[in-house]
Amino acid sequence: MQKLCILGSTGSIGKSTLDVVRLHPDKFDIVSLSANASVDMMFEQCLEFRPHTVVMVSSEHAEALSDKFIAANISGINVLSGTCALEAIAQDPVTDTVMAAIVGASGLLPTLAAVKAGKKVLLANKEALVTSGAIFIAAVRSSGAQLLPIDSEHNAIFQCLPLNAQQQPGYCNLHHEGVSKILLTGSGGPFRTWSLDELDNVTPDQACAHPNWDMGRKISVDSATMMNKGLEFIEAKWLFNLEPDDIQVVLHPQSTIHSMVQYKDGSVIAQMGNPDMRTPIAHALSFPQRIESGVAPFDFFSAKSFEFQDVDLIKYPNLKLAIDACKSGQAACTALNAANEIAVDAFLSEKIKFTDIAKINETSMKKFVSEKVTSIDDVVALDKNARVFAQSLITDNHIQEQL
Repeated sequence: MQKLCILGSTGSIGKSTLDVVRLHPDKFDIVSLSANASVDMMFEQCLEFRPHTVVMVSSEHAEALSDKFIAANISGINVLSGTCALEAIAQDPVTDTVMAAIVGASGLLPTLAAVKAGKKVLLANKEALVTSGAIFIAAVRSSGAQLLPIDSEHNAIFQCLPLNAQQQPGYCNLHHEGVSKILLTGSGGPFRTWSLDELDNVTPDQACAHPNWDMGRKISVDSATMMNKGLEFIEAKWLFNLEPDDIQVVLHPQSTIHSMVQYKDGSVIAQMGNPDMRTPIAHALSFPQRIESGVAPFDFFSAKSFEFQDVDLIKYPNLKLAIDACKSGQAACTALNAANEIAVDAFLSEKIKFTDIAKINETSMKKFVSEKVTSIDDVVALDKNARVFAQSLITDNHIQEQL
């Protein structure tokens, strides 16, 4: 049985992972779980899966969970709190496999701890690669960790690659494997058919209403701005050892072709399926075997037609910013990600407009693009400084005039 740690078990990826585990009680043993603040949901997960250790990010929520265990007369589950505890469960010798599903840059250090410990790491936290790129991949290569992508697009690309490339994440040579281009698909989000003028009045609920995928609110907003695709663009560069010009973003509104690999001989291999994250999760959990995911088979006879469109970078300025950051270097990527997390939170709190997200991101990226990033300490410091700067651009109900 695989001994499994799930970082972020109460989020959408974490819950989908437990759905797959639930189908295969003979294959997976939950050793540890972590969450930010969802005490009640974590309690229910612990009742079902009985992990050895649970980490809540704050001591307040850890204490609340411990109180629920005492009231229910449950023993044998160790409750910890704090970022150091996240790193501890990620590198626990008892654990074989770590699902890295903490949203945002806060997932970087525990994910890196799992990599350095040589674990099988299922990477759902794209920000780990976006913020630390070469540093992260160097750690994978040094430790011999097995890195498997969970994002539906990157998992699709992975499935379409030759075995030799799959065994060398981050340092494969796809050109030697006959690959000419990676085609990264995206739905275009809920505003694909909206005019630019309409985007000024977008509400948080509208931005979170993704037409195909069921995701958390932050990722849903990123999908609406296509920043999510931009972060995936940067992640693809590092996962598959590519140059930015080797990656092309293609709008595919139906979200049934999750991404494609184009080969030098003219072949294009695509990975298809219903838009459900349990498919890439089951693939990575069981790789190189295949197991049931709980996802219904794709029905070609009831499927909508497949559409493909070019991307309008004027409508999606955040995607252009991410592509520019990918070309500019690590500091630009780290700063952009940090600013975006601040800006999206401000939008969800109704402090700024939807279209202000790109303005904050661009100003912040330009501020820090020339910074030197050679270590994880540099990454952490730049991430912090970019967040402070982005926050300084936001006042209670308007963007400061310097934007």
